[in-house]
Amino acid sequence: MVNDQIVNSKWLRHVGYGFGDMSSSMFWKVFSYYLPFFYSNIFGLSLKDAGIILLVTRIWDAVSDPMMGILADRTQTRWGKYRPYLLFVAPLFSIAGILLFTTPDWGYTAKLVWAYATYILMMTVYTGINVPYGAMLGVMTEDSQEKTVYSSFRMFFAYGGSFLALFLWEPLCNALGGYNTPQGWFWAMVVIASACFVLFICCFALTREELKTVSTVSIGSDFKALLSNKPWWILIGAALCFNLFCTVRGATVAYYFADIIPAGATLNFQLGDFFQLSTFNFQLLFYAGLFLAIGEVSNMIGVALCVPIAARFGKKTTFIAVNIALCVLSVLFFFIPVSQTGFWLMLLAQILISMLTGVMSPLVWSMYADVSDYAEQKYKTASTGLIFSSSSMAQKFGGAIGGSAALWLLAACGYISNQPSAISTQPDSALLCLRCLMSFIPAAVSIIAVLVVSFYPLTTARMKEIDAQLKIQRNEKM
Repeated sequence: MVNDQIVNSKWLRHVGYGFGDMSSSMFWKVFSYYLPFFYSNIFGLSLKDAGIILLVTRIWDAVSDPMMGILADRTQTRWGKYRPYLLFVAPLFSIAGILLFTTPDWGYTAKLVWAYATYILMMTVYTGINVPYGAMLGVMTEDSQEKTVYSSFRMFFAYGGSFLALFLWEPLCNALGGYNTPQGWFWAMVVIASACFVLFICCFALTREELKTVSTVSIGSDFKALLSNKPWWILIGAALCFNLFCTVRGATVAYYFADIIPAGATLNFQLGDFFQLSTFNFQLLFYAGLFLAIGEVSNMIGVALCVPIAARFGKKTTFIAVNIALCVLSVLFFFIPVSQTGFWLMLLAQILISMLTGVMSPLVWSMYADVSDYAEQKYKTASTGLIFSSSSMAQKFGGAIGGSAALWLLAACGYISNQPSAISTQPDSALLCLRCLMSFIPAAVSIIAVLVVSFYPLTTARMKEIDAQLKIQRNEKM
């Protein structure tokens, strides 16, 4: 195990904490962006059944997430309350991901049952490791601004992991059996799952819990305080919208590139005349993985910008401004033509949108930590795990609703799945639906997010008051 003196380095702890969401995000982005396509075009489910799976399994999450939060809040070990779950759940996390992308050679009904079972298993294990991991943010430091720094490291590494997973996914599938075969998807997930296991072990080794919080009230009192927590309700709504925005766009990309972008489309580079050099031509294949991976790199830039922007303007103001910009850019995406110039404009829009969502991600997690401090100060209960479990639930519900809605809308518009040359067979209604799923629908979600967060009361000034009061409360308990 890593020596405690080494881990005392604050920078190393920041990096170690980032490894945890690097692992989670490698799985989460593959699930969010490729699982709907996998179910309908590789596994062999209908769009309707695939959409139902993504949504119905969230009913279990509504129970398992708060249960995990309560359990973690009441865990006491020599490693802390939340950290030991990183060590013991990591192997199950990787195994469940591999099972999820396993396609048994069974009849349709048996395969449907397998899909339900493995998806519920994966989301349960994801809860078992991600809720405690998220709650760690509340006990690694008591400083609100430092939590934003931890959250920024977390999201920077998360997007780094997402970039690797998304950029390599299609090449891995092709190299390990073929992108259009179940074997290719299975072995690609084995590679990703192995990397995720190592990252969670590193996260456990490099982090420490500094604050010793104890829940001294009953479970019923914790729930009562949670349901009375106005900032929590507002943030749940805002976070749900943010996750819905990301998932609707992300889940549509694989279909968009299969049916809107011509097969073999390239990004053409021409250097020479402007620099008075000999002309140099270069072509880069324009495919879904590249589009998504460049978005993840842009997310990382946004994460780096989050701390100075939030410190300058405040978290609430930053949240509102970013969502307005997301709305504008999403609407503009609809009008981009399918042409060589249009491909570059699509990529530019993806970069700008992803930079903005990169700012949003650590901001939301930091706001959850503020809500946790607000709850501890007002209700005298250390329910960090329960509050952060709600963030996991919002993430899952946003992903489920986004993925299901995309599939059902495509089905309603006549989308034809499992077509080897779908670009020539899709009806105009399905193509229009795909374009709206990348533009007007996410734009509408952004506007809803702005309206919701306008009621959020935990401003920078209010959090300074809460931090000061919490220090007094915690000192009195010592």
